[in-house]
Amino acid sequence: MGASGISNAETISARRTFLLAWRGWTKACPRCGQRGLYVRWFTLRPNCPGCELRFEREEGYWTGAMGVNIIATELLFVALMITTFVLTWPDPPVREMIAGGVLFTIAFPMFFYPFSKTIWMAFDRAFNPSDQPGRTEQ
Repeated sequence: MGASGISNAETISARRTFLLAWRGWTKACPRCGQRGLYVRWFTLRPNCPGCELRFEREEGYWTGAMGVNIIATELLFVALMITTFVLTWPDPPVREMIAGGVLFTIAFPMFFYPFSKTIWMAFDRAFNPSDQPGRTEQ
């Protein structure tokens, strides 16, 4: 244990977790940090251009990314609705809130799509780093 009461293994783990989270939020490869993973907004390369990490580990792999996108959209939607409701009380603009909510739940998932994939890859890599035999975690 160090002077702060945190063991060296916990420090390394916290540092690695932060690094993976940062790479996920910035659309970078979870293994090497390489950028430019997307050919277009919705088109992810099959492998990392830097370290050749294969992104889709198995069929159905991106179901987790869909979950990340749905959860982020719903949490942000609820937060925005509650905030709008509280700030406009006692006369909330219900029609405008419904219209804005519908537009938000259509537009935000499309904006968040590439981020949800890299966030999912980083999350998956945090719990299952050994994706290729003979390769070690960086």
